[in-house]
Amino acid sequence: MRPAPPPPVRPWSARSAASGAHPPVPSVPYAGVLIAYTGSTMDVMDAPRSRRTTGEKTEQGEKTDRTTTGEKTGGATEGGTARGTAGEPAGEVALSGPTGRRVLFTTVLGSSMVLLDGTAVNVALPRIGADLDSSLAGLQWAVNAYLLTLAGLILLGGSLGDRYGRRRIFVVGVLWFAVSSAMCGIAPSAPLLVGARGLQGVGGALLTPGSLAIIQAVFRSQDRAAAVGTWAGLGGVAGAVGPLLGGWLAGGPGWRWVFLINLPLAVLTVTVAVRHVPENRDEKASGRFDVTGAVLAALSLCSLTYALTAASTQPLPALVTGAAAVLLGAAFVVAERRSPRPMVPLGLFRVRMFSYTNVVTVLIYGALAAVSFFLVLQLQTTAGFSPLVAGLALLPLTLLMLAFSSRAARLGKRIGPHVPLTAGPVLAAAGVLLMLRIGPDASYFADVLPAGAGLGAGMTLLVAPLTATVLDSVEVGRAGTASGINNAAARTGGLISVAAIPSLVGLSGDEYRSPADVDAAFHGAMLTCAGLLAVAAVAAWLFVRPERPRQETVDAVCRSCSLSAPPPTAEPAGADRATTAGRSTSADRSASGTPPGGRPAPRAPDKSGEPPRGPRDDPDKPGGGEWGHPDAQ
Repeated sequence: MRPAPPPPVRPWSARSAASGAHPPVPSVPYAGVLIAYTGSTMDVMDAPRSRRTTGEKTEQGEKTDRTTTGEKTGGATEGGTARGTAGEPAGEVALSGPTGRRVLFTTVLGSSMVLLDGTAVNVALPRIGADLDSSLAGLQWAVNAYLLTLAGLILLGGSLGDRYGRRRIFVVGVLWFAVSSAMCGIAPSAPLLVGARGLQGVGGALLTPGSLAIIQAVFRSQDRAAAVGTWAGLGGVAGAVGPLLGGWLAGGPGWRWVFLINLPLAVLTVTVAVRHVPENRDEKASGRFDVTGAVLAALSLCSLTYALTAASTQPLPALVTGAAAVLLGAAFVVAERRSPRPMVPLGLFRVRMFSYTNVVTVLIYGALAAVSFFLVLQLQTTAGFSPLVAGLALLPLTLLMLAFSSRAARLGKRIGPHVPLTAGPVLAAAGVLLMLRIGPDASYFADVLPAGAGLGAGMTLLVAPLTATVLDSVEVGRAGTASGINNAAARTGGLISVAAIPSLVGLSGDEYRSPADVDAAFHGAMLTCAGLLAVAAVAAWLFVRPERPRQETVDAVCRSCSLSAPPPTAEPAGADRATTAGRSTSADRSASGTPPGGRPAPRAPDKSGEPPRGPRDDPDKPGGGEWGHPDAQ
């Protein structure tokens, strides 16, 4: 008679709380940012293989009292480190407790600095140009210098947090962002402002991934989903307030306060973080950073941006730097292929769905970045709106995404991404075409509001399914890297469009101060952006066709959404989704007859009614047992 097998080691769930077990802590390399024109995208769920040893006997018969989230003494463990110097140990913080509220406060406040700055700067661009006597190229670089360093270094910033401590890198990022904001606020000329904006992007690359990674690592598993949702929702509020605050500051105290307002926010963020946020890191993080890849990517994007920006005024230098961008891009691909720990694993692009969805992302967010850039010029220069009223132009988009994106995520999960990713860009293109009515005698309620609502309806429909499709196309263990790449793709699309479209529609030099020139260029730009959205819809219709809707996947948190990048995070759809998503997905695939990774489908039970046992079924072996960790499948 066969002895009964030992009970399987099940992953932590809400039912495990009564027994004193603790959840495994995901290691978040990064994924992205939040909303409105400063950024947004997704991340989480790069969960390392975890073990639960609480109350179990070791080989020597001694009992341990450790969990994957930290020993009671706050020592190093497999999932990270927990320091007793800043409140409760990481992985054990309750959202309802005082430490949990302070952790959530500081991460939301730090993220909101980036969001407020991005949205406010866009609205203030005309005033900045007039005060600093800047050309249109200077305004383009004031936007692109920030996006350039942020897109090029954001994945590296997440890795630094995993290695050296997420709180530490978060605090460094906040301080860096504050100092560079002060430099922006006192900049006497456009070139110095552009340089300070580039430094701001470096701070954002350190700060942004750290805020969400802290939430994922610090809170208990049963509170993690609620904490991420609250973080995203409050970020949506910050995105909605940003244009209004930026318009009021630019039209009242002055555009410099758009940057200087970050200083008191940074002081408060750092004070709370140092006192109340537990330090945590990924103890498995090792090896060299892909600094070569990050530098080559940034130089390639910088050269390409200069080439596109200077194409209409300096064709020969633009041609030379364009060729340099191509060579640097090729060098980046070679470096990533040879790197043992590449910043961008090129193997992901062998997955066709991942590649196609990123192409759609570049098209959509490229169009949106150009709409945001040109709309504030048209409203203030041609229509004569004040900065405050101009800041209301895209408010419908933010409010619609804040209110309905979670429903769009559920819809995409139920019917699959094909229809939302086709219909969403079409609706957004219709809203962009309605903007052609905005002219010298435009009315906010008759002309601006309907166009903003149409654009918002399309974005609300497509953003959450877009990001979920990116994450769904790769293994759960690589979801953080995949969403980080998708976020970088979105920012790259915005970078290229803001650099290229002004030259394409004939706007350069000081022409942005002429209502007639801006009006003519605006119409050409809106037609171009509508065309980009239409191409995105066609590409989604032809290529984004998964075999079947996934029943168990990473849900996009899109309670706050963006004009420059996808939503910032992937939220576990349940208390322990981060641990069980890979297992459930594998089960779905096996049931559909397409087992992942070429593994055979489960064998049928034998005559005794018990399924045949094998290495995978032995709970005593690593990864074995009915509830083996997803990484072992």
